[in-house]
Amino acid sequence: MGRHDDETETSYITVPSFFKCPISLDVMTSPVSLCTGVTYDRASIQRWLDGGNNTCPATMQLLKTQDLVPNLTLQRLIKLWSDSSGPGSSPILNPPSGTKVPTKEEVNESLNRLMTTLSRDDDVRIEILTRIVRFLKDSDTNREFLKKKKTEFITLLVGIIRMKTTTKKKMELVLMATKILDTIKPDRETLSNLMLNDDGGDCLTAMLLAIRRGDQDSKIEAVRVLDWISYDARSKLLVAEHDGVLTETIKLINVTDSDPSLIEASLSFLITISKSKRVGSKLIAAKVISKIKDILMTTEMTSVSVTEKSLKLLETLSSKREGRAEMCGEDNGRCVEGVVNKLLKVSTAATEHAVTILWCLCYVFREGTAAVERSNGVTKLLVVIQSNCSVMVRQMAKDLIKVLKINSSALSAYETKTTHIMPF
Repeated sequence: MGRHDDETETSYITVPSFFKCPISLDVMTSPVSLCTGVTYDRASIQRWLDGGNNTCPATMQLLKTQDLVPNLTLQRLIKLWSDSSGPGSSPILNPPSGTKVPTKEEVNESLNRLMTTLSRDDDVRIEILTRIVRFLKDSDTNREFLKKKKTEFITLLVGIIRMKTTTKKKMELVLMATKILDTIKPDRETLSNLMLNDDGGDCLTAMLLAIRRGDQDSKIEAVRVLDWISYDARSKLLVAEHDGVLTETIKLINVTDSDPSLIEASLSFLITISKSKRVGSKLIAAKVISKIKDILMTTEMTSVSVTEKSLKLLETLSSKREGRAEMCGEDNGRCVEGVVNKLLKVSTAATEHAVTILWCLCYVFREGTAAVERSNGVTKLLVVIQSNCSVMVRQMAKDLIKVLKINSSALSAYETKTTHIMPF
């Protein structure tokens, strides 16, 4: 049946399976047979043979000869079938690459081929994964369809990622498999166990290569997959302690060079793994606070989400002694000034994160007060008390003002009969 017939006169019709090349899955234009009796489109089988293969792709039998015999009978049948559509209809048998969205039946057929010996060839794998990516991009229904696939499909994708990525084609396969996993987001625990089996060395190395060598979208997808598989204490440590993962991710938080979507994905991942105390210390040692300071102090437009996530990560790191030392000591407390500058300027969530950071620094540990006073923090905190922030945040703002030695009479207008709830 035609696809989107109500929107266009062009239609894509159902193709008899034996008219399709077993390699490309497109209607054959020049069908030729191998000595095994299996017929392929000439261009596809020639590519296979030119790649140094001496087997029949469908059966994996060794070829006694590589002669290609034209299948004239099948060619005539294809022509008759094509002409039978009638003069008023112009079906497209082989739409241009990248335009035809596969049907669910074709995707199932592609998945079956991917799990057979035919998929040992990188070109075939790339072709199949390209079709699957096109299918996923088309609709939420398609994404749900693949998400419900059995674990074998996810295992196969993880197997592709686990390959030694020594060639350009293998790297392309890794990036495509990563894109599919990021799109369908399979069961988190299942994917984590598959990728981190035996400490996940090969998979994490592949993700690291994707971050280093991939384009912007590939970097985002790789970071999001790392975030997705970091679901418990063990997985967070395995991912964070893999050599290079933290340093490469922190490099992506570059407010002048990186895309906001990439910065946001990187911050989300770092927030996820920072909940481990050991990882938090590693992040501080890797100078992530300096990167956050640059985001907070930038005069350029920064997205609300990036600012919120920056403050949320800083809130976690402020509970550590070395984190507070970095925030208050480096560059004369500019990071603390950056936090004060975001009070009431971004969103309610950003303000609440900022107040919590300042409360931890100044009220709990009596650090960073000079930077807060220097950046007119007292006045802003007085306004926070009058804002629609939560009761807990307003109380923290009052605590801060008292620490900053403001006359208690200035607080009389804001006194409330509330119970102070500790945020930690």
